[in-house]
Amino acid sequence: MPGTKCFGVRIEIGIVAPEFALADQNGEERRLSDYRGQKVILYFYPKDMTAGCMKQACAFGELYPQFREKGAVVLGVSKDSVASQKKI
Repeated sequence: MPGTKCFGVRIEIGIVAPEFALADQNGEERRLSDYRGQKVILYFYPKDMTAGCMKQACAFGELYPQFREKGAVVLGVSKDSVASQKKI
């Protein structure tokens, strides 16, 4: 299975991701462990407000009701600032 390198750690589909904490779009700290016991769809994108970011976010948005039906939460991660995140 192909993996993705994130925070210096190789992430593989289906494995438990390492603990991390980041500010959300409102500046509040969110930890991956806040979602323990839930299915988490974690996706990464390089920059806010780009064509790729918007396409990816829209695709997750369209599927969001189906993810929620299955008890999953969707979390998007980028290196952009809280102010930039708030615009999306």
